[in-house]
Amino acid sequence: MADDVNGLMAALDIDRAHVAGVSFGAAAGMWLAAKYPARVASLSLHSAWTKTDSFLAAVVKSWQVMARALGSVAEMVVEGIFPWCFTPEMYAQRPEFVAALEDFVRGRPPQPVDAFLEQTQAVLGHDADAQLGRIVAPTQITFRRRDLVISSRFAAALTEAIKDAELLIFEHLSHAGLHEDAEQFNVATLDFLTRQKL
Repeated sequence: MADDVNGLMAALDIDRAHVAGVSFGAAAGMWLAAKYPARVASLSLHSAWTKTDSFLAAVVKSWQVMARALGSVAEMVVEGIFPWCFTPEMYAQRPEFVAALEDFVRGRPPQPVDAFLEQTQAVLGHDADAQLGRIVAPTQITFRRRDLVISSRFAAALTEAIKDAELLIFEHLSHAGLHEDAEQFNVATLDFLTRQKL
């Protein structure tokens, strides 16, 4: 994963970049920052986890079962992943927004089920514990208090291992809070980015 990103940056003639990732993207970002520190000017980890624990594994395995049963990654995302990503209040108060997100997922080129299963195996195997101390880039770590899957239970391990990491917790959001309250998410995360130098 980190090697692929490093190779892409080299191909595009990008020496250093501000790297931001959400969920699985955060996992990729931490590996890149640990393995190729000279490439990363700053690191923003949103809904990140150090190592897949038994609860996260149980949730991801349920998604694998659902993807196989439905034969459609898009339907599995809408029916199986979305309820973990958004608060009940968003479903109740903004049904048109939920519907728009569902339409967006269903309207994208379909991901083959086999590819999704490979991707989720990478989630199940994620273990960056031994790598975190190698991250030297200025780092922001964010969680959403109402995220049950990748919750702030991972905050201590991340902030203790990554020197001078900044921790921010959004109290009212769930996993995909950047969609649910884009304005607050953007203000908080852009504040961190504007303080960094390339």
